[in-house]
Amino acid sequence: MAKKEAELHQSSGKRQKCSRRGDYSMVAEEEEEEDEGEVGGEEEEGDELPLRTGGFFFYPTSPTSFVVSDAQEPDFPIIYVNTVFENFTGYRADEVLGRNCRFLQYRDPRAQRRHPLVDPVVVSDIRRCLEQGIEFQGELLNFRKDGTPLVNRLKLAPIHDDDGIVTHIIGIQIFSEAKIDLNCVSYPVFKEKCSQEYDQTGEFTPRDGSSPLMQQHQEICGILQLSDEVLAHNILSRLTPRDVASLGSACRRIRQLTNNEHLRKLVCQNAWGREVTGTLERMTKKLGWSRLARELTTLEAVHWKKFTVGGAVEPSRCNFSACAAGNRLVLFGGEGVNMQPMDDTFVLNLDAANPEWRRVSVKSSPPGRWGHTLSCVNGSSLVVFGGCGRQGLLNDVFVLDLDAKQPTWKEVSGGAPPLPRSWHSSCTVEGSKLVVSGGCTDAGVLLSDTYLLDLTIENPTWKEIPTSWAPPSRLGHSLSVYGRTKLLMFGGLAKSGHLKLRSGEAYTINLDDEEPRWRQLECSAYGGGVGAQSAVVPPPRLDHVAIKANADFDDCSGCDAFGIGSDGQLGHMSV
Repeated sequence: MAKKEAELHQSSGKRQKCSRRGDYSMVAEEEEEEDEGEVGGEEEEGDELPLRTGGFFFYPTSPTSFVVSDAQEPDFPIIYVNTVFENFTGYRADEVLGRNCRFLQYRDPRAQRRHPLVDPVVVSDIRRCLEQGIEFQGELLNFRKDGTPLVNRLKLAPIHDDDGIVTHIIGIQIFSEAKIDLNCVSYPVFKEKCSQEYDQTGEFTPRDGSSPLMQQHQEICGILQLSDEVLAHNILSRLTPRDVASLGSACRRIRQLTNNEHLRKLVCQNAWGREVTGTLERMTKKLGWSRLARELTTLEAVHWKKFTVGGAVEPSRCNFSACAAGNRLVLFGGEGVNMQPMDDTFVLNLDAANPEWRRVSVKSSPPGRWGHTLSCVNGSSLVVFGGCGRQGLLNDVFVLDLDAKQPTWKEVSGGAPPLPRSWHSSCTVEGSKLVVSGGCTDAGVLLSDTYLLDLTIENPTWKEIPTSWAPPSRLGHSLSVYGRTKLLMFGGLAKSGHLKLRSGEAYTINLDDEEPRWRQLECSAYGGGVGAQSAVVPPPRLDHVAIKANADFDDCSGCDAFGIGSDGQLGHMSV
């Protein structure tokens, strides 16, 4: 394809050219053999790079500023600006080359930080796009060299070389007048940073009129001498929702800062990730970020609500297994009348206008069973393992795709499976790897082993996870996943010497370690929430349920697990 080239000049005399190939643009240094007649030539308005619609660029309706930054140098220094940039911002090219473009966020060239009215969320989005090498488009408050505010309609596009490496960033800026009140800031400004100050002699002068003797042990709090912007953006926004809520009681000024909805959103975004925060965005219109964070990180607003649905699971049963597949609740098997093993599948779609239980019509079903486990695979499939059937304990694996036109249970076999068992626990790691732990054999022996089955490969094979030490053998416990590859085991009926006792212990293991090993969590690991006075250990229990409640779904270092025991109590654990 023919190239269309436009030369880009720097005021230093160094010449560069920008060439386009299809939907990609590349910036490269001009060859040394360039015609001497072109060197040092003046830039003409007609030499601006034409902008296309519907693709990489767009047609502006007003003069367009054009900036190129070097993506292979630290902090993305500017290597080219056009005349429109100089005219709108008041900065000459020689004043900005080699600098990061963030100086436009400062109202004064001598300022050390961006203006408080500059949206930190947009700044964070720009930083993220630059780090990930993806496009950005949005509006940002900028300032001319003389301090005049401007609205910058900004588009950033990465430029890749033949190896796919980002070499340059092209910025297209359409500036317009910003009709804002610069005396209005996004956070409250306090003229009095402290209740006392130094006088000219260097002595403390209390503002409340109290005697120096009463103030002799008081000192100025250094952190409160920081600006509201620094406190909010650089300190408070980096804390967890719980810590921000706790700090709100420190003083009136901190309370006003922490009550800011914009700050609360930043806190939630840093704690839970952009994907989760974006999903929760619509809920904040009714609750607000402060209340939403409180309700998601504490149990103070938790209450049971009866949920009435149509349909029924017939015939009646117990010891079945159920799990969530997206917003669908799926139930399989169970123990019917006279200990009859059941083999039917039911689904409750919570997204329906009138949710009701519906029996799934399948071509074939696994042998009936109870005391088994049912886990979700990749959001829409189910996997059943083990349990007690008509002929005794089982160790088979069956998978069902709920979204298939004709759902069919398919058996998965490969390698040496774990011992047949029931009352074990299982979960899926990274969406598609089945992990089975513990349980009970036909002879009543409790187990402490852990097995993994990768369902993504063509011929799945069972693999025992070797550990130097394992928690005491148990059944009826829960197994939850957090942080992608970390497992949390809690409770159950565990072996203690010659006795089998209900357990209230918690253990964790990271399957991503070179040598995975179980470790017991101490009591201090149990979180009681913002309003809790002290850590409370849940009572020992078995046949309970534990789920992951929050944290970043992609990469998190912890989770909140909620457990429901046979005594009806709800427990909360932060790991």
